Amino acid sequence: MSDTTGLITGALHKLGLGSDHDVRGIAQLTGGVSSDIWRIDLADHSICAKRALSRLKVSAVWEAPLSRNSYEYAWYQTVAPFLPGMTPRMLGRDAEAGIFFMEFLEPARYPVWKSLLLQGRVDLDLARQVGHHLGRIHAHTANNAAIAERFRSDAEFFSLRLEPYLLATIERHPALGDTLRDICRTTATTRLALVHGDVSPKNILCGPTSPVFLDAECAWYGDPAFDLAFCLNHMLLKAVHRPAQAGAFLCAFETIYQAYLAQVNWEPAVSLEARAARLLPALFLARVDGKSPVEYLTRAPDKETVRQIALGCLRASPDRLGAVMQTANRVIKP
Repeated sequence: MSDTTGLITGALHKLGLGSDHDVRGIAQLTGGVSSDIWRIDLADHSICAKRALSRLKVSAVWEAPLSRNSYEYAWYQTVAPFLPGMTPRMLGRDAEAGIFFMEFLEPARYPVWKSLLLQGRVDLDLARQVGHHLGRIHAHTANNAAIAERFRSDAEFFSLRLEPYLLATIERHPALGDTLRDICRTTATTRLALVHGDVSPKNILCGPTSPVFLDAECAWYGDPAFDLAFCLNHMLLKAVHRPAQAGAFLCAFETIYQAYLAQVNWEPAVSLEARAARLLPALFLARVDGKSPVEYLTRAPDKETVRQIALGCLRASPDRLGAVMQTANRVIKP
């Protein structure tokens, strides 16, 4: 028996989910860079197991605390009761092994949103639902002292998001040092709601009736504007990647933020939008010049397009997301 098999079967037994005799097969799933994920086939159904890695599988040296596994599990526990069906069902967590189990969602019924977008399939109703339900998560958890105490994961969020995305980009763009450090400081010190931290199309499944949110290991009680900007960033990146369909991606961009802002009731919506608009171009630039470059932008001209849009917005410091969208629309050439 391998160490991995022993770890998984031991945790299954401890949690009452099955014994080693019930396991028909264990297969590691691909695609993630920050955790190991396995599909476990039991006698009559399949489940997933997830364990965080201390060093992420990227070219740069990127380390992060293993404690994020517990925060991810807690995010699902917090969100699932008021968003039923929009997160995978949690089955149990073995804290000693640093591993948790959840239901397995068949890819044929739950395709990954990223895969559809990269094929040019832009569903505006799904985009609306993503923005709407992300806003609901933040509205439901805003100004909640108990949830804030449960998600005191500042160190984890800094190592997973603020340092590799914002501060690491300064190495390539030293002239932006003061601007990026100020954006980082504003994000780090704004504590208003429960943040997912990785609202990316790769972490959203297109369920039969609604989106399903995955991979909340960056969960943190902080600035909800981060989640909105992080999600919108992927619409901009795909507009650059598929310029002939830039109009559709920018329409999805607008649909997401309009649906989201309609849910904002914990602060003036214009305040949140201003923070998101300032943060967004920094995150955009980070996906070509930070520690986690997006894998599908391989052409030098595409990277230069990202830089042109991002640098223009960072200099202008817009306070409306529509201004960022308009800049992208002017620069991206079909």
